Amino acid sequence: MIIPVRCYTCGKVTGNLWERYLDKLQSGVPEGEALTSLGLIRFCCRRMLLTHVDLIEKLLNYNVLEKKDRELAGAAGRP
Repeated sequence: MIIPVRCYTCGKVTGNLWERYLDKLQSGVPEGEALTSLGLIRFCCRRMLLTHVDLIEKLLNYNVLEKKDRELAGAAGRP
């Protein structure tokens, strides 16, 4: 969901590196080089970015309140 702010093991701040990491990957830099250039040397810190799954965009597709409004509007005969 949201990238953890700190490494679970050593406590290094990693939350501010996610966007820069994605930019480097999109520009064609290999994962290992991207992590090293961001200053993530320890394997525990590297794990934080490598294993993160960004689910927030997928979860936004399941807006429960909007779905209820559509169902209620359909039952009342409104478009």
